[in-house]
Amino acid sequence: MDAVVTIELPRHLVKAARTTPEELKLELAVHLYETRRLGLGHAREMAGLSLWEFRQLLASRKIPVHYDVADLDEDMQTWAELDRP
Repeated sequence: MDAVVTIELPRHLVKAARTTPEELKLELAVHLYETRRLGLGHAREMAGLSLWEFRQLLASRKIPVHYDVADLDEDMQTWAELDRP
């Protein structure tokens, strides 16, 4: 397992935001995904959610799943390889 990084925040700031450390971790994961700094797998891992749960969360916030031309090309190549006898 990788080493863990600890972020220290004054308790009064967490209270002022009316949140918990777990919610902050989730919000950070969503933000990093939305700004394309983390991919779906890493973001859902940071959030501590299953892929399905994380995708539902993104959908509830109207955050689109990142899927670009490079992803499509890769998927098409995979399909072509699977289609070979």
